[in-house]
Amino acid sequence: MTAGSLAVLYSGGKDSTLAALVLEEFYDVTLVTATFAVTDEWEHAEEAAERIGLPFERVDLDRDVAEDALDQLQADGFPRNAIQLIHEHALETVAALEYDAVADGTRRDDRVPRVSRASAQSLEDRHGVDYVAPLVGFGRGAVDRLVDATLEVTVGPSEEIHRADYEGELRALLAEREGEDAVGEVFPDHDQTIVTGLR
Repeated sequence: MTAGSLAVLYSGGKDSTLAALVLEEFYDVTLVTATFAVTDEWEHAEEAAERIGLPFERVDLDRDVAEDALDQLQADGFPRNAIQLIHEHALETVAALEYDAVADGTRRDDRVPRVSRASAQSLEDRHGVDYVAPLVGFGRGAVDRLVDATLEVTVGPSEEIHRADYEGELRALLAEREGEDAVGEVFPDHDQTIVTGLR
């Protein structure tokens, strides 16, 4: 017996995968990738879901929110607020579906996205779902050790690792609007992960 159906916002990366594995003992988990369909990178999340043996669903987001996020990105000159805006929209969209709970892979020391207690409670009250963040008590080191023990991952620069995160679509939209050079000016160099299997 489970606590019901749960949708994990899923990029195919290590954090959302680990969150799903933690929760599958208690819920009927579906990995849900929310996308603006700007790129086909959502397919990489679907492949990662197949590799770990969990069901997958793609959900389309409102393209107007993508444009708002891009405007925010350009106004700020950095991606944090734009990514937060998209994450909130994705949570709202998935919470409106027929799931008993929604979850994400946010960790204790993530700067973005973050879900405040008030935002989580509002989401729950308005949609009649539970919001679950199983990694929020874990720091980066603890998550990395759990990942090393359970998952096979590929790590590399964010522009080379293909997975279904908000950053990939924002990069594509910014390149479309302002050209490739604009992407490097706004997005700092950092590594991303894609899950390639279970250990």
